[in-house]
Amino acid sequence: MIGMEYYIIIGVISLFSWLVSNTLKRKFKKYSKIQLRNGMSGAEVAQKMLADHGIFDVKVVSTPGSLTDHYNPQNKTVNLSESVYNQRNAASAAVAAHEVGHAVQHAKAYKWLTMRSQLVPMVNVSSKFSQYLVMGGLLLGAASSLGYWVLLAGVVLMGMATLFSFITLPVEYDASNRALAWLKNKNIVSREEFEGSKDALKWAARTYLVAALGSLAMLAYWVLRLMASRD
Repeated sequence: MIGMEYYIIIGVISLFSWLVSNTLKRKFKKYSKIQLRNGMSGAEVAQKMLADHGIFDVKVVSTPGSLTDHYNPQNKTVNLSESVYNQRNAASAAVAAHEVGHAVQHAKAYKWLTMRSQLVPMVNVSSKFSQYLVMGGLLLGAASSLGYWVLLAGVVLMGMATLFSFITLPVEYDASNRALAWLKNKNIVSREEFEGSKDALKWAARTYLVAALGSLAMLAYWVLRLMASRD
């Protein structure tokens, strides 16, 4: 049912994902040792960046876990993991400023963030059902009429998820660019601290790039399978 190509793609994606993830963890560990000369915690960095952008309706809160940092546009909260919230180093400053970058995007109605937010409900559905539909199409036999349409539905939902992953890229890169520009222009970090923050955010962005390319590879595989079933 599933060709060897599928497992090769899965293997390659998993390998690159593991390499980038491990590198990211090493980078954050390294830059967590560079203490900020101004002594600001991640929470304080986030609060100052919000204030400097005239944003006073967003709260900065601590959330459990590691690398669980995110901005929630629904309740307007910058959620920082406990270590980022409390620690006073280059890595914490980078992450805190990046998440506030999303809050700034929200406040300015950044088009890519708006587009991504609009796709969230559909992506939630596609992530739950696309694999089931694809496998269902294979079980029914993609060459049959019913099997073909079930497989097609799964591929379409998978395409929505792939589109979402690529729309996420400019959102993440732009948030990092906003963060780094503010850290530098406001002299929040020294030159050494800035380089550490920049490198950490670069590797964080690469996790999204690998995810997007992996999603595209899987989509391409199933599209080719779908086309082959009609021959």
